Amino acid sequence: MLCLRDIAVAALLTSASASLTPESEASNEISLADFEPLEAPTVAFFDQFIDGSNWKASLAKKDDEFAYVGKWEFEEASYQPTFKGDKGLVLKSEAAHHAISALLPQTFDNTNHTLVLQYEVKFQKGLACGGAYIKLLSENEDLHSNEFSGETDYQVMFGPDKCGSTNKVHFIIRRKSPITGEYEEKHLAAPPSVKQNKYTNLYTLIIHPNQDFEIRINGVTSKAGSLLTEGVLKPGLNPSAQIEDVNDKKPEDWVDELFIPDPENSVKPADWDEDAPFFIVDTSVVKPTDWDETIPLYIPDPESTKPVDWDDEEDGEFVAPEIFNPECESHGCGEWRAPKIKNPNYVGEWVAPMIENPAYAGEWASRLVDNPVYYEDLSPSNLEPIGGLGLELWTMQADILFDNIYLGHSVEEAEMIGNSTFVVKRHFEETAYPKKTEAPKRPVKDEQQKSIFTSGITGYDYAEIWETRVKKPARYYLAHYRRITALLMKDPLAQFTAEPVLSFFCLIGFFSSFAVTFGLLGVVSFLASKFFTRAPKHPFNLEEFKTEAKAIRDTQEIKSTEVEVVEADVDKSAKTTSTEPNNLTHRSNRE
Repeated sequence: MLCLRDIAVAALLTSASASLTPESEASNEISLADFEPLEAPTVAFFDQFIDGSNWKASLAKKDDEFAYVGKWEFEEASYQPTFKGDKGLVLKSEAAHHAISALLPQTFDNTNHTLVLQYEVKFQKGLACGGAYIKLLSENEDLHSNEFSGETDYQVMFGPDKCGSTNKVHFIIRRKSPITGEYEEKHLAAPPSVKQNKYTNLYTLIIHPNQDFEIRINGVTSKAGSLLTEGVLKPGLNPSAQIEDVNDKKPEDWVDELFIPDPENSVKPADWDEDAPFFIVDTSVVKPTDWDETIPLYIPDPESTKPVDWDDEEDGEFVAPEIFNPECESHGCGEWRAPKIKNPNYVGEWVAPMIENPAYAGEWASRLVDNPVYYEDLSPSNLEPIGGLGLELWTMQADILFDNIYLGHSVEEAEMIGNSTFVVKRHFEETAYPKKTEAPKRPVKDEQQKSIFTSGITGYDYAEIWETRVKKPARYYLAHYRRITALLMKDPLAQFTAEPVLSFFCLIGFFSSFAVTFGLLGVVSFLASKFFTRAPKHPFNLEEFKTEAKAIRDTQEIKSTEVEVVEADVDKSAKTTSTEPNNLTHRSNRE
């Protein structure tokens, strides 16, 4: 079969190259070979979409309105076609729900058989947010009497899905509990990622009767294992054999305290003073004899007058600025307070020492009892009968093409179909069409930013850090921000449904930028009104302030360097000052 594939590739490429004229070469137009259908093997289902008569778009309704408004078409590929007349099932509407299904000619029974589901998918406009998975629908009365929808029962769901942080190839198997009769979806816990390109990609799911499974992407195994292995499916294939007894209660005398106060040291010592303060007044410091507490340290500036443009209604009552009291140049003024020091007798609150509890019984847990709904599902490959295939999808991108859908029991048949169809298409797409050249970058600007980032730094490869952790992530997040913003402007409801978290943070960033902008404008306006509208008549003189502070320091007779001074009970509303020059400076910095 490989020889047949190689012959087909060679013939296709020869036909394409021979059909190129100078005009078509200049315009990158390629003449394609005619499509020839592959002889369908004897399988349950194989569709090359020659006429699409097997498929029916869903007319299901929700709240008296059609639930699936997305359009479907049977048409050739619009991006890098490979054969003339080779049609596929194409999802045509962006930002819409789509649903379409096809009934099998006969019921598919996989009991003690191998299940193989394989199909091609081509994201002709890329895939930022959307799904391209297929459901194997359960054979029952509902399948034939009602329109296909998300409520239709299915046995297996398989295929790519990407949106926001989600990027995986779904593999979900739906199993029924023989005890309760309820169905539960079992998801592959660690699925492979979606191939993100615009080429044709082949997705294959194989479930063997020995319960082994395999997921292939483009013929290469991406994930394999056993459905019976613990942790492969989430939730697990089988429920727990034992569960906690909900009627079990913790005994009242159960001791679960690991440590207890030492009973032999449970009495506080008689000399332990819990009320002793952490700081006490330094009694060795006395108020200077010339200190006058009746004279304020600061007084209103007698030379200050109300500005001509002062408006009492708008600006409030005019209060003259205060200046240092000249009378305090030769002695201390204002309220005098002795400094405080650490209390050498401070011991704090008394706490009894702790010891290990001899009666500790450990952490209490409910006892385990047999699970009344426990069962063993040892043959998950024996699915319930399958009566059809369905695609029920949401996507933000249009023109997703499906082709060569196969459902059968033979891995060899699926490989033969893939070699005869997918391999030929993919080889032609990668070789016959010119590679897309990227737009030239801005090396000058990048080098300038890079040199700024790495200047004066040694010891690390900052050039690599710039490329991998600064420039590329910034462009990545900026591109996502622009994409989400554009989608929000186009259809907010659809975008929030598809990417709620990213959309929320995008809006937060958008409104935050407005808030920051108007906030900065308010600050600039405030500063302008204060510094340019009304200049102070008596500006602050730093040298004069230092001279005044030095005079106060010289008059004091307190050896502040020999004790540790701690200010306490500072009256923040009044203009109270300390006699220490350093404290004055610190206060002025705070103000």
